[in-house]
Amino acid sequence: MDRDNGPRARVPEQRAPGQRSADGADLRFSVLGPVRAWRGGEALPSGSPQQRALLTALLLRGGRTATASELIDAIWGEDPPSQALAAVRTYASRLRKFLDPQTLVSDAGGYAIRTSHDALDLTVAQELAGEAEKARAGGDRCQARALFNKALGLWDGEALASVPGPYAENQRTRLEEWRLQLTETRLDLDLEVGSHAEAVSELTALTAAHPLRERLRELLMVALYRSGRQAEALAVYADTRRLLADELGVDPRPELSQLQQRILQADEELARPADEPAPAPAPVRPAQLPATVPDFTGRASFVRDLGDRLATAEGSVMAVSALAGIGGVGKTTLAVHVAHQARQHFPDGQLYVDLQGAGARAAEPETVLGAFLRALGTADSAIPDSLDERAALYRSTLDGRRILILLDNAHDAAQIRPLLPGTAGCAALVTSRVRMVDLAGAHLVDLDVMSPEEALQLFTRIVGEERINSEREAALDVVAACGFLPLAIRIAASRLAARRTWTVSVLAAKLADERRRLDELQAGDLAVKATFELGYGQLEPAQARAFRLLGLADGPDISLAAAAALLDLEAHVAEDLLEALVDTSLLESAAPGRYRYHDLVRLYARSCAERDEEQPHERELALSRLLDFYLATAAGVYALERPGERVLDHFEPTLCPGLSFSTPAAALDWLFNESSGLLACARQSAAQGMLRKAADLLMAAVDLGESGANSHQFTQAATAVSEAARTAGDVQAEGRARTMLTHVHSISGRFADAENDARRALELGLAAGDPVSSSQAPNQLGIIALYENRHTDAEAHFTQALAAFRADNNKSGEASALCNMSRVHLATDRKMSAVSLAQQGISLYESDGREQALRLANGKYALGLAFTGAGQTSQARQVLTEALNVFRDSRQQFWHGMTLFRLAEADLADHKPAQAAAQAEQALAVLHGIGGEWRRANILTVLGLSLTPLGQTDRAQACWREALTVFEDLGATEADHVRALLHPVTVI
Repeated sequence: MDRDNGPRARVPEQRAPGQRSADGADLRFSVLGPVRAWRGGEALPSGSPQQRALLTALLLRGGRTATASELIDAIWGEDPPSQALAAVRTYASRLRKFLDPQTLVSDAGGYAIRTSHDALDLTVAQELAGEAEKARAGGDRCQARALFNKALGLWDGEALASVPGPYAENQRTRLEEWRLQLTETRLDLDLEVGSHAEAVSELTALTAAHPLRERLRELLMVALYRSGRQAEALAVYADTRRLLADELGVDPRPELSQLQQRILQADEELARPADEPAPAPAPVRPAQLPATVPDFTGRASFVRDLGDRLATAEGSVMAVSALAGIGGVGKTTLAVHVAHQARQHFPDGQLYVDLQGAGARAAEPETVLGAFLRALGTADSAIPDSLDERAALYRSTLDGRRILILLDNAHDAAQIRPLLPGTAGCAALVTSRVRMVDLAGAHLVDLDVMSPEEALQLFTRIVGEERINSEREAALDVVAACGFLPLAIRIAASRLAARRTWTVSVLAAKLADERRRLDELQAGDLAVKATFELGYGQLEPAQARAFRLLGLADGPDISLAAAAALLDLEAHVAEDLLEALVDTSLLESAAPGRYRYHDLVRLYARSCAERDEEQPHERELALSRLLDFYLATAAGVYALERPGERVLDHFEPTLCPGLSFSTPAAALDWLFNESSGLLACARQSAAQGMLRKAADLLMAAVDLGESGANSHQFTQAATAVSEAARTAGDVQAEGRARTMLTHVHSISGRFADAENDARRALELGLAAGDPVSSSQAPNQLGIIALYENRHTDAEAHFTQALAAFRADNNKSGEASALCNMSRVHLATDRKMSAVSLAQQGISLYESDGREQALRLANGKYALGLAFTGAGQTSQARQVLTEALNVFRDSRQQFWHGMTLFRLAEADLADHKPAQAAAQAEQALAVLHGIGGEWRRANILTVLGLSLTPLGQTDRAQACWREALTVFEDLGATEADHVRALLHPVTVI
C-alpha cells in the first residue's frame, strides 16, 4: 500500500536556530531504530553497546541530569561490574569527544545532553503526533493521516535496536506500544476516509504479528466488511474469540462483539465511512462545465424553473431535470447556462460529459464513470472494472458532497441511470434528443424552437444592432429560414458577422434558395443539416476537405497528430485548418491538441464526403492513412517496451512513420490516451476491408487488452476484426485477430473461449503460412492447458511453439516458450530442469544486447515460480521483486497483481505466513476486476493457507469456501484441493 511515509532519512532535518555544536555543525540523534548520531550529514561513531546505552539514557531524559548511580542502574541493572563508575566516566569522556562540551555537560555529579528540541527523532515524532491529533479533532482527516504517516515514517526498525540494559529494554517496550497506537489511529483514519480495501493487507500482517491485540482485529473486521467480504469479517471474530479463550480464558471485549452483531445484521451505516468527507490536502474539485455563451438569449421561464430546482437540490434525494428536443434546438446551451448560474449551490464541483447519444456508438456508462471517478480524485488502481461496481463507488464518492452533473446528449434512460447521484445535495441535468419518460422522478422539459422575438434577439446580439435595425424585415426572413433553431441562427449570424461587406438581405437571399435550405429547414434533422450546409458552403476548399475527411473517423475525438496523418498534411498546416473549423462552430476543441465533432455535425460531414469528394477513393485513402498512423505509432510503443521483438517484422508495411517517443513512459501515455480512437480505428478499418493492418494494430496495442480499463473495448475490436476477416476469407488476418482474442480471454479467465480461439488461430496460421499465429497460438494453447492441469498437452503445445519460434528466428518468442515450458516441468516435479529452462529463457532475452526490461520481467516471473517450487525461496523473492517493479512501472496491472500472488506463494513456502497474507491481499486489490474468477479463487486459496498458521482458521475457511464456489462453478480441478482443505481427512 503506497503511503506518504515521510522522508527516507530517518532523522529529521528540522533545527532550532541557535542550537549548534562548537564547530557550527548541527547535531542530530535517532532512537527510533539503531541509536545513532550525526553532525551535519556525517555519521558519528556511537561506540560500544554499553556506550550506546549511556547515550540512550541521556537522550531520553529530555535534557534533565542523570546521576552516576542512575546511569549505572540503566546500563547494568542490579548486577553492575566492580568498576561501573569508572566505566561510566570513560563512556562519557568518549562521547564528549565526538559531541562537544556544550552538548554533553557534567552537572551535580551526573551528566546531561543539551540539544535543540528537534534534534531527536523521538521528539519530532511526538510533535507530529500531537499536530495529527489536533487536525483530526478539527475534522481534517487527510492532514491527520499525513502527519501520522510522517511520524511513523521516522521509525527505522525496532527502537533502540541492540542497546543493552534494563532501561533500554523498558523504553523499547514503551516505544513499540506507542508505535502500535499510532498505527491503529492511522488505520482508523484510513477506514474513515474510505481506504478500507488498501488497509486490509496491512491489518492482516499486523494481526498476525500481534494476535491478541483486539483493536487491530476490530479494524480488520470493518475493513473486510466494507470491502464486501462479510464472511471473512465474521471469520476474524470467530478466530479472535477462540484465540482469546485458548490463550487467556476470556471473551472478546464488548466492542468487538457488538461489531460482529452489526456485521451479521448487514448494518448499512457500518458499510459506509464517516459521514463527513475528509478534506484532502489538495481537494479535488472538478470544474468541467464548458464555457457558457456570452450572448445567451431568451428561455427565461426555463432558466428560472431549472435554476429554482437546482437551488433546492440540497433538500431533495436527487434533483434530476431532463431536457429534450431536436438537434440544434439549444439543449446544451441552455443546460450549460443554467449550470453556470447554479454553481454557487454546488461548491464541491461540477462534472460534464458528452454521451454521444445521437451517434452510432454512444458512450458506455462504465467508461464515463471511470472518467468521473478520476475527476473526483480516485486513483486508477482503485477504479473497479464492472459497471455495477463503478456505479456504486461513484455514488459513494458523491455521498456527502454537493456536485452538479451535466449529462449532455444522452441516448436513453438506460445509459444515464448508472451516472446519476444517489444522495441529497447532488443534482443532474440531462439533455437528449428523446424524452426521458422512463426516468423515474425526473423533471421533464421539452425544449422547442425559439420564438420569433427570441430568435431575432439572438441574431441581433451576434451580428450587431446597427446592421439589423436598418434591415429588420430581412433579419426576420433569415431567422425564419433557419426554422428559429438556435444552432442554425448562431451559424448564420456568425457567417454574417464575419463578412462586413454582406448585408442582411444578401444572407436572406442565399437562404431563400431551396437548394441551399434543404426543404426550407422544416423538419427534424433536415433543419439541422441546412444550418450545417450554410456553414459548410462558406468554407475555403482546404477547410471543406478537412471538414469532410475528419468526419470519417469513428473515434470520439481525434488528436492533432492523427488528424494531420488522416489529412496528409504537416501538423502546423492541419492545426490551422482545424482551428478555422473551430471558429466556424463546425468542430469543437475538446482539449489542447484534441478535436471532436458534435455527433450530428459528424453525420453531416460524412454525407458531404460521400456527396462532394471528387475522387471517391480519397475517403478510403484518408482512413488508410489514419490506420497507418496508429499502426506505426503503436508498433513504435511495442518496440520500445519489447526491443528486438520479431513479430514487428511480420507487420504490414505502413506509409506513415508515426510518432516517436523518448521514454517508454511517454509511449505508454500516448497508447492509453489514444485507446478509444485507436480501437475504433481497428474496428472501422476491418469494416472497410483493411483487415491485415487492423489485426496488426491489435497486436501492437496488446497492452490495452491487459490493462483492465480497456480490455472490454479491446475484445470488441478483436471480435469485429476476426468476424470481418472470416467473412472476407482472409485467413492471416483472422488468425492474428483470434490470437489476440485468445490473449484477452485467457487473461480474463475465460479459458474455454480462449482455447477455441487459439485452436482456430493455429489452424489459420498454418494454412496462411503465418509465422506469427502459428507460433503464438500453440504457446497460448500450452498456457491454457497448464492452467487446466493438462500437463502432457501443455508440453506438446510448448514444444510446437518452440519449433515455430526457432524457425522464425524469434529469440523473444523462443525465450517465452522456454519460460512457459519451465512451468510444465515444475508442475510435473522436474524442479531443477524447471529452473534451468527459465534461466535459458532469461539468457535468450539478455542475448539481444538491448534493454529488455518487460520481457526480462516475464522471464524472472517464471524463474521465481521455479525457484519457489525448488525450495529456493530467497532467490524466488529476489527475482519476483525485480519483476514486480518492472510490471508496476510499465502499467502492466495484470502482471503486477499476479507477481504479488507469486510472492505470496514464495513467502508461504518460506514459512512467513504473515508476509504471504499481506502479499495475497495486495494481489486481490490490484487484480480487482481483471484476471477472472479462477485466478481470484487461487489467490483466496493461498490467502487461506497463509491465515491458518496465524490462528485465523475461521477466516481461512471463509476464503476457501468462496474459492470452492468459484472452482465448482467453473468445473476446475482445483476444487478437489480446496475441499480437502475444508474437510481434511484424519488418519487413524
